Amino acid sequence: MDMGSDHSNMGDMGSMNHSGSGEVPAGLKEAQNPTYKVGDEVVIHAKHMEGMDGAKAKVVGAYDTVAYAVTYTPTTGGEPVPNHKWIIQEEIKDAGSEPLQPGTKVTIEADHMEGMKGAEGTIDSAEKTTVYMVDYTPTTGGNPVKNHQWVVESEVSK
Repeated sequence: MDMGSDHSNMGDMGSMNHSGSGEVPAGLKEAQNPTYKVGDEVVIHAKHMEGMDGAKAKVVGAYDTVAYAVTYTPTTGGEPVPNHKWIIQEEIKDAGSEPLQPGTKVTIEADHMEGMKGAEGTIDSAEKTTVYMVDYTPTTGGNPVKNHQWVVESEVSK
């Protein structure tokens, strides 16, 4: 399946934790004045996963942070995953509080996909933004996705 260079090459979609626990990383701060507030209905304009683009969603969390696209090699082996969107500042080991520059080598603490937690990766891009945790039903049908982490502000609209 060709997912293009704009988003993650997921290969086997079954390896992604579609629904999350709703837990957020320590130190993550709720957005003080997000464009979309918790409870707002939005439309997703992102292709991180099949059935996401155009899906109706409900905002369940809004946080101010730095979002990163990263290329990483899964701890479970296999090919590197290019340009995975998104992990956030608080999901990178020893990231500190300043945005990291593209090319920076990092250890990922996020557990969005099998083989991600503890993986070594490289920052592809950084975006200081509001990130949203959302519940949505895929446009392709199937079970609703709960607590999906993350979509950035530019990937959602009313």
